[in-house]
Amino acid sequence: MTDSQAASDPTLAVTAAAAELPPELEAQSLGQYFRAWLVRVRSGDAGVLPVVAALVLVLVAFSFLNPRFLIPYNLVNLFEQSAVFIVLAMAEGFVLLLGEIDLSVGYVAAIGGAVAAILVQPAYNCPWWLAVGAALGLCAAIGALQGTIITQLRLPSFVVTLAGYLSWYGLLLLFLGNSGQAPLNSDRIDGQVFIHGIVGSSSDPTMTWIGLVVVVVIFGAVLWLRDSGRRRSGLVAPPVGLTVLKILLIALAGFAVVYICNMDRSFSANPVVGMPWVIPLVIVVLLMWTVLLEQTWYGRHVYAVGGNPEAARRAGISVSRVRIIAFTLCSLTAGLGGILYASWLGAMTTNINGGQYVLYAVAAAVIGGTSLFGGRGRALHGLLGGLVIGAINNGMFMLGFQLQWQLIATGLVLLAAVTIDALSRRSATSGVLTHA
Repeated sequence: MTDSQAASDPTLAVTAAAAELPPELEAQSLGQYFRAWLVRVRSGDAGVLPVVAALVLVLVAFSFLNPRFLIPYNLVNLFEQSAVFIVLAMAEGFVLLLGEIDLSVGYVAAIGGAVAAILVQPAYNCPWWLAVGAALGLCAAIGALQGTIITQLRLPSFVVTLAGYLSWYGLLLLFLGNSGQAPLNSDRIDGQVFIHGIVGSSSDPTMTWIGLVVVVVIFGAVLWLRDSGRRRSGLVAPPVGLTVLKILLIALAGFAVVYICNMDRSFSANPVVGMPWVIPLVIVVLLMWTVLLEQTWYGRHVYAVGGNPEAARRAGISVSRVRIIAFTLCSLTAGLGGILYASWLGAMTTNINGGQYVLYAVAAAVIGGTSLFGGRGRALHGLLGGLVIGAINNGMFMLGFQLQWQLIATGLVLLAAVTIDALSRRSATSGVLTHA
């Protein structure tokens, strides 16, 4: 529609806007919303449905092959193992949304874990907050450096981050020196106790239930007030039933996780109960990056640049700034993943396979639903994809499969996810052309 047409007939603009508005946003009831959602799924935009179905399939298959797969001990262990995959996938998601890639996240994560572990050794004995802050600050600086080189020199992110992959691995070797490790096994150094305890210790069961109630109440209140406020202002908002359903689903998912974590998962007379601290930490990171990407100007600019960089530039968006911040946030989040890795392992060593972890990061993000072509993805996709990869590795390990078979299975799942992404984009494009 041209500007002259809109001026001669103002209703054309309204009609065009209605045509561009996703039908589920216009739904007035829960039934209408789901019918519109089914139309969107059939057109190729399945959202998180494929990864949720894959996760359920993996859990059911491994529980059938090994009844011990779903016992509380292994499920909590699965959460702990998947935490690194999840955080690295959320890190990689920032650059994938722009249609870029960061091949250095594996060793940037290792740098973060190494710096935090070194600073809490007896030679330095830094408090945990200073060690963690220094590690994350260094990782953020690495990301800013790589992002600046990519944007200012207009070099491919593949090449720059591949150079970073090699350089940061060399820096890791320098940091850890001849010993090749920085242990976190001391119970007399507070910094080591804290960092190791992120994965190795758990919260009080009663406090866990109280925390769940507080989180659900806050989440429900924010969601309800936001949607009701939009309705009062005459803006587009989801049906009331959908808002209630979201709150119920969050409450049920939280109840399941807390219930499992509070079950005794020991094999001795001393009970082991409570939620490992790594789980709420990952949830906090998920909420932070979800709000950043979906509720702020920066998030809107990320999706705009990822969808069409030239159009975003013409709209006045600083594409270079968006990209530099994205690479900075990617490395910052990767540094946190490295600290979680050190906590889970009980040390930081040079034996970490950064190449394998960067592939896991990309795979988890894409399996979760983030597009390799940019412009589509959410922090939640990193969580779901990380759980799928963690479940595959955990289940195959319990069945006695060697690492090579775990990698093959993960690669096949990744190939399926990329195929679904490509086909969904092709279907969406065909639908637009047909409609036009």
